[in-house]
Amino acid sequence: MTANPIRPTISLDAQGKAHGFLRLPYSRNDSAWGSVMIPLTVIGNGEGPTALLTGGNHGDEYEGPIALQQLAWEIEPEQVSGRIIIVPYMNYPAFRAGTRVSPLDGVNLNRAFPGRPDGSVSQKIAHYFSETLVPLADVVLDYHSGGKTLDFLPYAAAHYLDDKDQQRKCVEAVKAFGAPYSMMMLEIDAVGMFDTTVEEKGKVFVTTELGGGGTATARSAEIAVRGARNLLRHAGILSGEVETSKSVMLDMPGDDCFHFAERDGLMHPLADLGETVRAGQPIAQIWPADRSGSAPIQIAANRDGILAARHFPGLVQMGDCLTVIAVA
Repeated sequence: MTANPIRPTISLDAQGKAHGFLRLPYSRNDSAWGSVMIPLTVIGNGEGPTALLTGGNHGDEYEGPIALQQLAWEIEPEQVSGRIIIVPYMNYPAFRAGTRVSPLDGVNLNRAFPGRPDGSVSQKIAHYFSETLVPLADVVLDYHSGGKTLDFLPYAAAHYLDDKDQQRKCVEAVKAFGAPYSMMMLEIDAVGMFDTTVEEKGKVFVTTELGGGGTATARSAEIAVRGARNLLRHAGILSGEVETSKSVMLDMPGDDCFHFAERDGLMHPLADLGETVRAGQPIAQIWPADRSGSAPIQIAANRDGILAARHFPGLVQMGDCLTVIAVA
């Protein structure tokens, strides 16, 4: 079987704190023996669980990279029992370009798992995480937000799993994270996701959606930093007590939570994030973008609930997800 070419420039097992890279050979037009260098920090101290913390799975989502840069800088080995593996920019080419997908191969990393060791750049990254880093971990935190095309209520999430004991542990970790909202999440397309790969390996997994619009705010960054510390404390890896805070539990129980555009145009929101809506209530409308004086198409809520996500740019294309309703 083909071996994955990615190699860490620092030991994954050493004690203490080290900063380095995951180096992926990448021969390109301007560097025949070039490499993709993915920043990496490993903090180890004695026996204990291992946490894998990742950000930048999509390159236009910033709360995770911000939080993980701060944690990599501030956490010292004497605060740790076990090991923390930190990768702030998992999809480094996309992060540098500020794009959701990699500019090197056009692949959405979070639909490329479990990856291939002989595939494209993104497929090799996915394979290395699937087969090398995830097996080392007891708990995995993968940060997400809405990027340039969605905006979310700030929540940490667990998924419905066949293994109910594993699901319970994931939910406990989500609650420990302590985001303003906690979500039981149903993915509309789970094939190829990092989430799916991690959960299939039996790990405790937490993901997030902490805002959007292609930027971070002071509030969303603070939620991300505090949440990671809480999760590490909950796992027994970082010293200190979990900072308890109120978190509203939400659920996305079915496909009817999602609302999609059936035409191109200018989105006119009729409800904002966090508002309670009722089934049949107009929650958005789409005006034509090429003429005036024509009636908009209205989008009605499929169910009662709370508006948890919305399309971010004003212009939408047919097929775009416009809103997501969660149930409290």
